[in-house]
Amino acid sequence: MDANSVLDMVTSTSFGSWFLIGAALVFFMQAGFAMVETGFTRAKSAGNIIMKNLMDFCIGSVVFMFLGFGLMMSEDYIAGVIGAPNLGIFTNYSGFDYSSFVFQLVFCATAATIVSGSMAERTKFSAYCIYSAVISAVVYPIEAGWVWNSAGWLNQLQFVDFAGSAVIHTVGGTTALIGAILVGPRIGKYSKTKSGKIKSNAIPGHSLTLGALGVFILWFGWYGFNGAACTTIESLGSVFLTTTVATGAATVSCMIFTWIKDGKPDVGMCLNASLAGLVAITAPCASVDALGAFIIGIVAGILVDVVVELLDKKLHIDDPVGAVGVHMANGIWGTLAVGLFATGKGEGAFVDGSALAGLFYGGGFKLLGIQALGICAIVAYVVVAMTIVFQIIKHTIGLRVSAEDEIIGMDVAEHGLSSAYADFMSTTPAYNGEVAEEVDLKGVKPVDLTLGTKATGKYTQVSVICPEDKFGALRDTMNAIGVTGMTVTQVMGCGVEKGHLGRYKGVPTSMNLYPKVKVDIVVSTVDPGLVVAAAQKAIGTEHRGSGKIFVSDVEDVMRVRTGETGYDALND
Repeated sequence: MDANSVLDMVTSTSFGSWFLIGAALVFFMQAGFAMVETGFTRAKSAGNIIMKNLMDFCIGSVVFMFLGFGLMMSEDYIAGVIGAPNLGIFTNYSGFDYSSFVFQLVFCATAATIVSGSMAERTKFSAYCIYSAVISAVVYPIEAGWVWNSAGWLNQLQFVDFAGSAVIHTVGGTTALIGAILVGPRIGKYSKTKSGKIKSNAIPGHSLTLGALGVFILWFGWYGFNGAACTTIESLGSVFLTTTVATGAATVSCMIFTWIKDGKPDVGMCLNASLAGLVAITAPCASVDALGAFIIGIVAGILVDVVVELLDKKLHIDDPVGAVGVHMANGIWGTLAVGLFATGKGEGAFVDGSALAGLFYGGGFKLLGIQALGICAIVAYVVVAMTIVFQIIKHTIGLRVSAEDEIIGMDVAEHGLSSAYADFMSTTPAYNGEVAEEVDLKGVKPVDLTLGTKATGKYTQVSVICPEDKFGALRDTMNAIGVTGMTVTQVMGCGVEKGHLGRYKGVPTSMNLYPKVKVDIVVSTVDPGLVVAAAQKAIGTEHRGSGKIFVSDVEDVMRVRTGETGYDALND
């Protein structure tokens, strides 16, 4: 055996091993998606999110084995559109392509998990399991086969998507958009002002730290995502470079853009921008050079912010984690960017005697036209297929949980889990500056208060216990009626229903205590009856768990700093 033969054998073996290592890195990205989604949403649904990210891979593995892989990669490919599921994994296991199955499976799971974030905190777990299974079994495999099966019609047209900007991210992001529209926004996300305009209310995620950890995990895994299919060390090095440059450029451009626009660099948006850069470079990573990757990243970092704000502030579509801006918008951008910046060299370029280059590298509009046709076809297919799937679910078992279940949290309602954090950390958020829904106090009359049999004191304390999400409205309502001070305490509690008894790891719980907010207000000149009436208006709902109001005498009050007592100390 000559030296060249030995080198070829070693290269083949090493890159065959790298192929599977890359697949393992892509699987690890499931942890990244779980952390990003958990951190960018509220703590009361953290367990539900973890369960969804676990089950979309596990359910996807089963359905992809029985149906999806055959539809996507079958050698019996029909009319360039769909494969025949011949179940070779069962009928001819010894001759089955194990590596290809595992590799395609982890990518399929990525497409399915993207959807979870845009529909978080209000989607039924049963509905999620169903549509996740459909994505993995049918929707993703069919369109992925168009591109990555050598007999697929887009593959035959020389459509380029090296690692999945279109096949994975645009599909997941488009599905996320459809799902967010059909399931509707979270309670309290949008409200009408007195002028009749709809305004967007901030619902901050409970842990930016978890979100950042998820982004770093995803960035690390993305080197496998983009590079696993490389077959030479030169192409692998180039893919690592373009992936890194585009992601860094996207994050920097977003930081500068938000700094200029908002006066401060936006941390959460910059985390999303890192993901946007990764998504945008996924299709062209093996087709472009460093300059092309740099420009692609700059656009991605600005595009994600524009799309996220457009959806939220103008279109009023609630996407808690920014999945549509990250995956759909930048998946489309990355796919089209191939037609602009492809150099005509490298593993990402089709060669039919002459390589296809992008518009800016002398290739004309041919490749750009192919890319545009391909992305339009994929988006149209997903829109039709997933709209049908979501509508069937919506009109049968239902997409959305009840308002009561949404308020108490998905962990309790869907899984009987009192808290994903148990005794280790507070599950209530900070209350600093959130914009709350305006409460119309027109026609509200003070409640006639009788404080038991005891004579009314000089001052009255009103203690309001309410769900966390109602605090903003309560705070602003109290300010509107002249209350100048309040004490806010994070508490846990439940009523006579004992918090909807559940189970934890199969063991019944004796009582579930929900996170609540206790607001103590002491007034003198402000009518306490008005305080009670206004508080009832601000926090009242038709559901259990809306809260309670306690009224009691206060004999006197003293300001610690000055020693003043009475009204001079209270000064409400």
